[in-house]
Amino acid sequence: MYATAWALLPAGIAILLALLTKEVYSSLFIGIIVGGALYAGGSFVGTLNHVFFGEEAGLVPQLSNPYNVGILIFLVFLGIIVALMNKAGGSAAFGRWVSAHVKSRIGVQLMTILLGCLIFIDDYFNCLTVGSVMRPVTDQKKVSRAKLAYLIDATAAPVCIIAPISSWAAAVASYSPKDTNGIFLFIQAIPYNYYALLTIVMMIVITLLKFDFGPMKKHEANAAKGDLFTVSGPEQKDDVITGKGKVIDLVLPIIILIAGCVVGMLYSGGFFEGNSVIDAFAESDASVGLVLGSFFALAVTLLFYIIRGVLKFRECMDCIVEGFKAMVPAITILALAWTLKGMTGSLGAAEFVESFVKSFAGRLDVFLPMIIFLVAVGMSFATGTSWGTFGILIPITLGIFPLQDGNPLAIICVSACMAGAVCGDHCSPISDTTIMSSAGAQCNHMAHVSTQIPYALLVAGVSTAAYLIASLLQTAMPGFILPLVIAIALMVAVLLLIHVFSGKKEA
Repeated sequence: MYATAWALLPAGIAILLALLTKEVYSSLFIGIIVGGALYAGGSFVGTLNHVFFGEEAGLVPQLSNPYNVGILIFLVFLGIIVALMNKAGGSAAFGRWVSAHVKSRIGVQLMTILLGCLIFIDDYFNCLTVGSVMRPVTDQKKVSRAKLAYLIDATAAPVCIIAPISSWAAAVASYSPKDTNGIFLFIQAIPYNYYALLTIVMMIVITLLKFDFGPMKKHEANAAKGDLFTVSGPEQKDDVITGKGKVIDLVLPIIILIAGCVVGMLYSGGFFEGNSVIDAFAESDASVGLVLGSFFALAVTLLFYIIRGVLKFRECMDCIVEGFKAMVPAITILALAWTLKGMTGSLGAAEFVESFVKSFAGRLDVFLPMIIFLVAVGMSFATGTSWGTFGILIPITLGIFPLQDGNPLAIICVSACMAGAVCGDHCSPISDTTIMSSAGAQCNHMAHVSTQIPYALLVAGVSTAAYLIASLLQTAMPGFILPLVIAIALMVAVLLLIHVFSGKKEA
């Protein structure tokens, strides 16, 4: 069955089950079992051996792979740092500082966007921090909880997916071919990640122009009258900012984490052995760099809090367990996605898809980025996970357009996988980040979903057109600048039309 259509069956079953059940963990595991059964020819013992111990494919080899283990350790360190910052009260102190220095409603929303963009290491990190920091400030300026939840959600995954130093970059890098520098591939895809980039453009435009549309418009109008919620729900509580931490207790760990990861990646790429900065990043090992950087940030944060008396030693140790628990969902999805990738790889999926598409695609190649984007949107929306989505689609995409061939559509298609996965995750009511954004803003969850979907779908529509435009332009003038400029101009033009139309309708 090697390099035949059967090689796609495990991923296909995983996708279908995820769409039907809206549960990603069991769906991925069943796909893994099917892959093991196909590889072993139906043998029960052979299936179990391949699923758990198959060379470079089974669950145990995936979890004992040094690169993969490094990524998991980074996630754990990150979770611990987040737990420490929350426990220390640094987030609460930063909220008080912002409230004293930012006076306007526009300023508060821009500050929320800026903070969300600065906390780009991980989407969980973002959701766990931005809400608690900005909620008291946005309440004071009468920004609805639904709008706050949207700003949190729109600066979580969409920002992480264009940040080279993040758990998302590490995850994407882990899905890239072994002979390819995964982080360099991620960086090359950033200018084509239209959904993420246009989401940021949209947030800034609607904030500066002071307009909203769809259900969000009603929430913002009610907030101006003093009703921040519009829809009541059990999530809503009035927070009292407490804690003895200071602003530095939030700012310093973040700065050290970012700086530490940058230095760690430069070190792994040979910068201190004579390589240039660009070459060092291109040759870096994300697993090594992120582990070293996050460990350094964790050690400094612990010492800083204990020396200042912000946290006691026992409280710091309690945060280790809390941080690990927070990262269990991400670790589980990664482990299963890596194993499913190993199953399809052992069956020759990449070789089959590459030969099949090259035989039949022909001139339809230019439509593939747009199609891949839409497929990723649908799958991520139904399953509520973007990591599981691009974990399945990126290997298949690189089977269609191998990077070694130099086809510019390869990078565009990889970016389309990531953008579509984030878009679907952004809309999905069962997504972890959507749920955590509601909790961070203390907003009724379905109120957040219903107000966010029209915004996300608008950006998705413009992104779909942008991928088609980018594909067509690559054949005539390769490069990311012109397609990106066109995409941004199109996004701004659509928003201006909505703004004008809504103004006339009100008049």
